[in-house]
Amino acid sequence: MLGRVWNFIKRHKKKFIFTSVVIGGGVFIWKYAQSKLEELQEKEAAECLSYARKQHHFDSNQRTCNMTVLSMLPKLRETLMQALDSEALTAQLKSKPSNKVQIWEELKILSFTRTMMSVYMSAMMIVFLRVQLNIIGGYMYLDNIHDRNGTNKQLAVATQSVQHKYLEKVHFLTGPGLMSLTAVVKKAVQSCIGSIPFKQTLTLVNIEEIFRQVRQAVEQGSQNGFQGCSVLCQFILPQDCDIGEACSLNGEEIILAKLMKETQDIVDGKDFQLVLDKCLETGFSRLVDRIAEFFQQDPKSGESVVNPNLVGMPLAKIVPIMNGMIHTVCADVPNTFVQELLMLEPVKDFAANVYEAFTQSTDASTDASAQNVDVQ
Repeated sequence: MLGRVWNFIKRHKKKFIFTSVVIGGGVFIWKYAQSKLEELQEKEAAECLSYARKQHHFDSNQRTCNMTVLSMLPKLRETLMQALDSEALTAQLKSKPSNKVQIWEELKILSFTRTMMSVYMSAMMIVFLRVQLNIIGGYMYLDNIHDRNGTNKQLAVATQSVQHKYLEKVHFLTGPGLMSLTAVVKKAVQSCIGSIPFKQTLTLVNIEEIFRQVRQAVEQGSQNGFQGCSVLCQFILPQDCDIGEACSLNGEEIILAKLMKETQDIVDGKDFQLVLDKCLETGFSRLVDRIAEFFQQDPKSGESVVNPNLVGMPLAKIVPIMNGMIHTVCADVPNTFVQELLMLEPVKDFAANVYEAFTQSTDASTDASAQNVDVQ
């Protein structure tokens, strides 16, 4: 029996060898394909996990940015009210001074100036802090990746000390920058409304035109539209923000100088200016909407009106309204005015692009200044 089997195998040896090779090759290919499939699945799972972590970190970073802006509003309001102290003038008027006409004229200028400054500063803070927190957020994400992978600790950029020193740079905007911009806006307001008598009736259209003229003067825009948001950048960062020569700096100072250079490149870029302009356009539009609430009634009949643009009001009555608008723009939480600016799509897209640029690699800053944001 065994002999016949052996003879059968010998007669069909080539077929058995071929069959064995085919089966063995098939098993090998199946196991190879299975291992590659498992490898691909593991890679996809790792990429999904990495994306989820990155998205979570980005979302958390944006919430931090929003809360930071909102938390700074009370201090901003206080600073503006001190720099443009119309309350002191109001108190003087109550004592019926002999120079009340002069005081009223000054109150007119201050009320328009500080309301417009509240919009300017809110918009500039929103966009600038978006840049700062997404640059530092990008580096924090990379530092976490390096820590998780056990790579060189010296690659860490966003240390607590560096974060603190870097984020303190916003104090230039809310300090010297604010004071310098206030002088520019006040001069523009004086030029636009200084000659308007208090008895003159103004409509919402007139007020909107005043805002447009002041903006054009401040931002040095053309008659066909505002092209000068780049002028505002001088109030956001000092022109000499370079910390010094790299050879004379220690490790943290070199990193800080690098961060400031990257920040300056973005602030000077077209995308930053487009987003800032969008915030300002929306901000002043919403400001007019809030002022319109005081034009909902005919001042003579007291009846509600359908179109507030048809209602006029003497400038003397508009000044107190304008003077109080800072408490709307820079209100405490919940602040629907600033919240709308924070949620603008161009602002969110800009933040995402900055964050993405600085989470690509440790050399992300090379591409950051070239990154473009599509702003409609």
